[in-house]
Amino acid sequence: MELSQALRIERGVTSIIGGGGKSTLLLLLGKELAANGAKTVLCTTAHMYPPQGVPLVTGGEEDILRQLGQSELVCAGAPAEEGKLQQSQIGVNRLAALAEYVLIEADGSRGLPLKAHAAYEPNVPRETVRLVYVVGMQGIGKPISACAHRPALYAALLGREETHIVTPADAMAAMAAEGFGHAVALLNQAEGARLQFARQAAAGYAGRAVISSLQGKSPVLEIWEGGMSILC
Repeated sequence: MELSQALRIERGVTSIIGGGGKSTLLLLLGKELAANGAKTVLCTTAHMYPPQGVPLVTGGEEDILRQLGQSELVCAGAPAEEGKLQQSQIGVNRLAALAEYVLIEADGSRGLPLKAHAAYEPNVPRETVRLVYVVGMQGIGKPISACAHRPALYAALLGREETHIVTPADAMAAMAAEGFGHAVALLNQAEGARLQFARQAAAGYAGRAVISSLQGKSPVLEIWEGGMSILC
């Protein structure tokens, strides 16, 4: 099954938040939608590195339209420090008017598998029709201090110390504690023994959970709904 189907990506704006794998997911989804003939824009409301192999547009709407005339997939953003991109000068509502799909990386996690959000995060636009929360299974079995961005906040979400070893249930509890229980959960990095961690996490989630290995040939491994496996 394609990622877009598994995650129930709809036309319009999709925001991606959470931990390990957001940038990879953004690029894979974009390539998949573009390969199916859909005009797609990748962008950020935080900071991200430019996706490799994707035409970058730092100008206005006419530049976006011109590039979309040549390629189904483009990236819109403004230059930032350290070679990264920040939010495009074009508003999300306008990007959504120019393309069929707008995929947004809406927070940062400094490459760590788990994430807790400061008060000003994530920056999810009101135009968002699908929210995807990425949970990196590489964080399971490790202390909060070693695997979570903003570890003090993550520990507080769980009522634990930063030395606490994260369990699959903890990862989903932290997500719910921040009010993101309505999101589609992408349980990424579920290779090898970590597949069992992902299954335990999915079994405790009331919504849709997609178990994935974004680095693998077939990114979608399993789909769970309401704590039950519906596709293996």
